[in-house]
Amino acid sequence: MADSTWGVNDPLAVKLFSKRLIREALKATFANQFMGESQDDLIQEKPETSKGAGDKVTFGLRMQLTGDGVSGDGTLEGNEEALVTYSDAITINQLRHAVRSSGKMSEQRVPFSVREEAMSGLRDWWAARIDTWFANQIAGYTVQTDTRYTGMIATIAPTTAQLLIQGETTESALISTDTATLGLIDRAVATAKTLTPVIRPLMVSGKPMYVAFFHPYQVRSLRTSTSTGQWLDIQKAAMQGGQVDDNPIFTGALGIYNNVILHEWTRLPAAVNAGAAMANTKRAVFCGAQAAVYATGQGNSTDQPNWYEQLFDYGNKLGVAGGMIAALKKTVFNSADFGTIVMSSYAAAP
Repeated sequence: MADSTWGVNDPLAVKLFSKRLIREALKATFANQFMGESQDDLIQEKPETSKGAGDKVTFGLRMQLTGDGVSGDGTLEGNEEALVTYSDAITINQLRHAVRSSGKMSEQRVPFSVREEAMSGLRDWWAARIDTWFANQIAGYTVQTDTRYTGMIATIAPTTAQLLIQGETTESALISTDTATLGLIDRAVATAKTLTPVIRPLMVSGKPMYVAFFHPYQVRSLRTSTSTGQWLDIQKAAMQGGQVDDNPIFTGALGIYNNVILHEWTRLPAAVNAGAAMANTKRAVFCGAQAAVYATGQGNSTDQPNWYEQLFDYGNKLGVAGGMIAALKKTVFNSADFGTIVMSSYAAAP
């Protein structure tokens, strides 16, 4: 009787592990539930570079017309309005990581497959890295200058109009009494609706909703607030209208306040002062549609990164590498953040 086997670097095995790696990695990420190809998704996937050559995708924004128009038999010719458009771009790059066994004797001593554990380790590594990309980008965390941790693209500081600071006018002035409150969310909603252009909400089960991410230290401040109309208001609207069963945007949500779905997220960075992270502070982030964009390279769609296995030392040591050509960045048009508002507050560890 002959056994069917697929060895190291068999084309079918490599493809199988490649798909498993990124599928399981994305499933493990926090960011994945907000990704999609629609302009109404929080993180919009740009498929252009995954389908053809090139390392850059440029995309545009058309501003709303603002002219007065012409009434009656007034002359329209010569009173036309020019379209105003702005652009942003995302440039992809390659990121790789690998593991390598010490040799067959070491593998003999452990009751698990080095190949399987390599896949699991790389899966967890990629999941953490994609989430770190997302957090640093939407928070505008310029302290992190290594693009391997910022979506393969440098971060951009929040625009002045899109930086709200609890109780202060600058992040450097934050003190222990400036903890997060629901009022910060109210300010963000009002700002989102009055910016030019406005921050578009996501359509969730036919209703316009925003999403906000808070660090656990900020959530603790919200929970322990004794002021009237604070955490209790979130609990009253914990899951409005029962619209959460089949929508991933609600997965793990704290609740809803002022049509904002609130999420707790540990990866959010600190406030920034003079290019350095501030102790005992955090940046929450309020998001609308197209807050960020994500792109992958040719042959690197979201279900197929690069996977490579190699034997070293006359076949004694197995090395496994997983890589991807990709990028993630927040959207910025006309030098202004398009879909994000940073909400900074004092947030000390309990």
